[in-house]
Amino acid sequence: MTGTHGKLRHGMDTFLIWLEATGLSTWVRDSPSVFAFPAILSLHTVGMGLVAGLNAAIALRILGVAPQVPFTEMQRFFPVMWFGFWLNAVSGVLLLIAYPTKAFTNPVFYLKLLLIALAVTSAVKAMPKASKLWASMSLAGWTGAIAAGRLLAYTYTRLMAT
Repeated sequence: MTGTHGKLRHGMDTFLIWLEATGLSTWVRDSPSVFAFPAILSLHTVGMGLVAGLNAAIALRILGVAPQVPFTEMQRFFPVMWFGFWLNAVSGVLLLIAYPTKAFTNPVFYLKLLLIALAVTSAVKAMPKASKLWASMSLAGWTGAIAAGRLLAYTYTRLMAT
């Protein structure tokens, strides 16, 4: 490869090779310990259930489901929902470190990040105003982000840089 694109690709590959060789990446990816990849993936799943599940319950309440439940009662879930978000952020970074080439070279990864940003932004806008538009966008964002996350396992073209 020549030119700017070739230099960028070489620089990116150099970074990915370095990241894949770090102790943390190697441990998460290659350790036979249940506390490595399986536990991190499990935590990611639990975090997703908390953030997307509770967000869905709140968004559905905003959209008119279970109108007998006061919206103020739903606000009790906010700290748990944010805990799930941060659990997903940390576990997601660890999963990314395990297979950075798989993610960084896949456009679906960037779609997932965009949909997460849409979902979180929409949720933050929907909650204080009980906005049906923002609640709908948040539901769509989380649904799309979860689908994109699952597609990452099947749509990659490069698993490792080496």
